[in-house]
Amino acid sequence: MTDALYEADIDLEPIRSRHVAIIGYGNHGRSHALNMRDMGGERISIALRPGSASIAKAQADGFTVVSIEEAAREADVLSLLAADEAHGQIWADHIAENRKPGQALILCHGFSIEYGVLRPPADCDVILAAAKGPGGAVRSSFEKGGGLVGFWAVTPGSSTTAEPLAKAYLNAIGCGRAGIFPSSFREEALADILGEQAVLVGGMCALARTGFERLTAAGIGPRMAYIDTVHELKYIAELIHDRGIAGMYEAISDTAEFGAHEVEGKISRAVEPVFDAIVEDVTRGDFARRWVADYANDRAWLKAARAKAGEHPLEDAGKELRALLKGSK
Repeated sequence: MTDALYEADIDLEPIRSRHVAIIGYGNHGRSHALNMRDMGGERISIALRPGSASIAKAQADGFTVVSIEEAAREADVLSLLAADEAHGQIWADHIAENRKPGQALILCHGFSIEYGVLRPPADCDVILAAAKGPGGAVRSSFEKGGGLVGFWAVTPGSSTTAEPLAKAYLNAIGCGRAGIFPSSFREEALADILGEQAVLVGGMCALARTGFERLTAAGIGPRMAYIDTVHELKYIAELIHDRGIAGMYEAISDTAEFGAHEVEGKISRAVEPVFDAIVEDVTRGDFARRWVADYANDRAWLKAARAKAGEHPLEDAGKELRALLKGSK
């Protein structure tokens, strides 16, 4: 375990002295650009495709918008914050033939390097600058005076300027307020995908939906079932976020804690084979191949799965409850 670096430990000059072009102006792109400007960055442009719906937003925020080709020709640093699965296409169609020699490339996830979606040339410093949290939280936490924990890495063979640039970039988007640590493209990619699939999104949603189904099958009304399997997740998550799992147990009722300790081991043993299969699928690269292929197929599988998720009876109970709660405010 390495010690964290903080704002006072990191020189911002490596990022302030360079022309940084941010490709993409979604949650990550907008947050990075605004934070960097607030931290003294003066040469920031936003690179977007013609007709992008984000052009007006970036201009309204006071940024110069350029084409991705122009950014590739002129910028010292490209921060590629478009969707990971699109990196290969963006590089091939807009950057490769226009790229300024020696230009650095910054990514906020390890995915496209770890799984070969993107293969930059040898003269490119490839940098991971990962703020660990949703893109919108990069900005919201910054505005409150805080930041997200950041992890950095550079690819083998990178120049001596790559590491200072990685740290400066993370500091410029606010991570120096929370702590900055070294990592690797592989570690960040695997942790991100496995955490989302097995616990934070896939695992949590599976438990919530299954719990809702079993409660309603046992005669519990949909509204009550929704509250006890979905709605109250927010309160438990906030307790864990603030106090840790052991601290959460101390804060809830003894009845809830007693029952939870009884079933926790049973659930763990039941899901361990599933988790092991997920780890194998992701580490082999099979998940990445399926996801990139689905992106190339206009996200057909994802769109179908999204539509099916919206049809679950839990959603109707949730809509009703949210409408009632909104009306009580």
